[in-house]
Amino acid sequence: MQLYMQIPEDAEAQSRIGVMYALAFGVSKNDVEASKWIRKAAEQGYAAAQNDLGAMYYNGQGVKQDYSEAVRWFRKAAEQGNASGQNYLGIMYESGLGVTRDYSEAVKWFRKAAEQGNASGQNYLGFMYESGLGVTRDYSEAVRWFRKAAEQGNASGQNCLGIMYENGLGVTRDYSEAVKWYRKAAEQGEPYAQNNLGNMYDVGLGVPFDPTEASKWYRKSAVQGTPKGKANLGRLLYYGRGVLKDRREAYRLIKEAADAGDSWSINFLNEHNF
Repeated sequence: MQLYMQIPEDAEAQSRIGVMYALAFGVSKNDVEASKWIRKAAEQGYAAAQNDLGAMYYNGQGVKQDYSEAVRWFRKAAEQGNASGQNYLGIMYESGLGVTRDYSEAVKWFRKAAEQGNASGQNYLGFMYESGLGVTRDYSEAVRWFRKAAEQGNASGQNCLGIMYENGLGVTRDYSEAVKWYRKAAEQGEPYAQNNLGNMYDVGLGVPFDPTEASKWYRKSAVQGTPKGKANLGRLLYYGRGVLKDRREAYRLIKEAADAGDSWSINFLNEHNF
């Protein structure tokens, strides 16, 4: 069975021109011009362009943001077997953007993408198994898909695999292995992994206890806006652990985390006077 229809050569050329405008390759960046050329290719049935046009509607890049229109183009790409389109269509069903939320349908499309080797699809499929959304919860199956994503360098997959090792979900608990995967993700800039790696140094799990190293990773996470990173860095600043004591900065960070709904921060502010 042929998944992809025969594509006119000019469709591929149109798509390339659009990508050049979107990424400023040899031309000034122009998202409107990018969307124009990508649409020309998409309307000729070019799956990669259909996926790209869906992404432009999803992000409001060169076109007015429109999740329903994003779904329409992702579906066209996905039904031709485009793995990225399948993954994006799964995201739309999982999030309920442009379609009625449907976890089973999300799993269907994540699986199609994952089985083609799409790392993001593998990570999302792992998440669905870990959380029991659209499938029966199965930690071992979650680990299997997180690992596939992680081994391709997917930072979210690496962080999720670290969580599974830290908590012994679907694998034997192994703090050193958790640290290994947190570090891989953290070094790619994944903010939740940076916080998680900080936690490991903060309590000495899988690495020597080192509050200074913990503060380094908490700070990286906090700078990216994660409430837990802010709360943890604020805690170290409040007590002067691994950093110079600075209660004014501690209050700022913990207050921001509390405003974002972090329960520890809310309780801390209720119990401490600054």
